Amino acid sequence: MKKTVRTRIAPSPTGFLHLGTARTALFSWAYARHYGGEFVLRIEDTDVARSTQDSVDQILQAMRWLGLDYDEGPIYQMRRLERYNAVIAQMLEAGTAYRCYATPAELDEMREAQRARGEKTHYDRRWRPEPGKVLPPPPEGVAPAIRFANPVDGVVTWDDVVKGPISIANREIDDLIIVRPDGVPTYNFAVVVDDWDMNITHVFRGDEHVNNTPWQINIFHALGAPLPQFGHVPVILGDDGQKLSKRRGAVSVTAYEEGGYLPEAMLNYLARLGWSHGDEELFSRRQLVEWFDGEHLSRSPAQWDPAKLSWVNAHYIKQADNDRLAALVVQQLARRGIEATADEPMLRRVALFKDRCATTVELADWLAMYFSEPQPSEADAAQLTDAIKPALQALADALAALPAWDKASISAALKQTLQAHGLKMPQLAMPVRVAVCGRAQTPSVDAVLELFTQAIVVDRLRKL
Repeated sequence: MKKTVRTRIAPSPTGFLHLGTARTALFSWAYARHYGGEFVLRIEDTDVARSTQDSVDQILQAMRWLGLDYDEGPIYQMRRLERYNAVIAQMLEAGTAYRCYATPAELDEMREAQRARGEKTHYDRRWRPEPGKVLPPPPEGVAPAIRFANPVDGVVTWDDVVKGPISIANREIDDLIIVRPDGVPTYNFAVVVDDWDMNITHVFRGDEHVNNTPWQINIFHALGAPLPQFGHVPVILGDDGQKLSKRRGAVSVTAYEEGGYLPEAMLNYLARLGWSHGDEELFSRRQLVEWFDGEHLSRSPAQWDPAKLSWVNAHYIKQADNDRLAALVVQQLARRGIEATADEPMLRRVALFKDRCATTVELADWLAMYFSEPQPSEADAAQLTDAIKPALQALADALAALPAWDKASISAALKQTLQAHGLKMPQLAMPVRVAVCGRAQTPSVDAVLELFTQAIVVDRLRKL
């Protein structure tokens, strides 16, 4: 009987959900959906000192925004301590784990001695029980750590979904601590118990975890648990060629939401960072699920390209419903203290300007002129010369007299003013744009003016 595919994402709530973790979540989600499987969200909160509820909330918000729905979770590790303790008790009984009473000072002294001898630093297994070895009595007042009794010889090998066959000799691997002296399990132990209990079949994660995998495989074997398949995806590099991370250069997923990006654009762009389907650059969520079978994942690092993301986002903004964009623009304007509603005039403004915009922030930049006084740049303000002001005042009078406020009537008033003052359209249109809109370049001036109220246009022209 074929096992149900089960994947997971397991972020640590010590900060925001950064782009690398979001991409791993996307790959895990798409793989599960492609095979009709299940996707699990787990919160790895054993770093008690640095984990926060704010980070949990931000992770959940980012997952919702990206549309990465999960079938189970969120599951919190710190609520599973009883289960970890039960497994540890079994391992101590079986001899696959042991108590280590070495103090931090003793371990520092051990490593200094190894460095002085030119040796690789590693735990010397001083508290590991072995046949014929007599251990000293446990020192009083020292809470022990629990270490995993890693095999001392042999090789750990796995066929990585992304990287292919990988082998690491056990002699390169320490007896790692799996429970700290304070009783909290460490990552490499808790993740194995979790993946075992949750029947995870495929683990996609960043390739910084390659060195953790031998330990985890050995713990799976020690527990008699089935191994998941591992797929380690290369890092995402920033503009400077260095790895994006929480501590260096990575921007939170929710910052992109606030920055005016659409979730389908971010999903599309993230998927193309390290995965491809032929030459397809733009594709829907449905197509991603249809195509993402675990093949064609790159073994090379991906380069974060803000210009490419903007290009993708601009495509989706052009495709988006005006109702949806209007609601997003209202939110963007609210962040600037501008009150607006997604009414019929707003929908028409969105329709006129969205083809010029890469983000809803840019769209709000355009539409803010309909709600606040223009503030032209010095260069644009130079268009408002004394020579053109009589024509602007004449246009204000012509517009004020219009019985109907529509594009055709506004166009007729413009032509009337041009003829009366012997001007060509650019000579009048650019100053009109500056006076009313605060900028010299806009779409067709009559189309832009139509979306103001008649009173506002006349008032702004007469203020000159």
